[in-house]
Amino acid sequence: MTSLKEGDLAPDFKAVNSEGKEVSLSELVKSNKYVVLYFYPKDFTSGCTKEACSFRDNFESIRKFGAQVVGISLDDPKTHAEFAKEYNLNFMLISDLDGKISEKYGVLRQMGGRKFAARVTFVIDSSGKIIKIFKNVKADTHGQEIYEFLSSLK
Repeated sequence: MTSLKEGDLAPDFKAVNSEGKEVSLSELVKSNKYVVLYFYPKDFTSGCTKEACSFRDNFESIRKFGAQVVGISLDDPKTHAEFAKEYNLNFMLISDLDGKISEKYGVLRQMGGRKFAARVTFVIDSSGKIIKIFKNVKADTHGQEIYEFLSSLK
């Protein structure tokens, strides 16, 4: 399993979002000052819902720094769309159905035969470099934590 560190180039990928559109990290990096790529285990679970809502509630403040929030899990696009609608999520969710993106980022886990992405966030700058990795994420305040990190970059 890959072990990425701050300063590494973020592995590029192409995947389908909750709207059924293919997106790539390289496109997101080109059009934003920062990409906040957060991996999470599963839509509609308690911790993941708290984390998504934390990003939703801090989204406008995060966007002021030119950052785009992108959530990624092994859920399919339809489930992502339902999750986004249910909680009025205002950012992109990407499906990593086969776990290959999670594997590239070193966050793919398995428990009881079930694969999932660990709760880890990568902040990527406009050159594609990972500038911060958050591994011990507190789901309900993580959006605020990202806002505070971006504030410190000024």
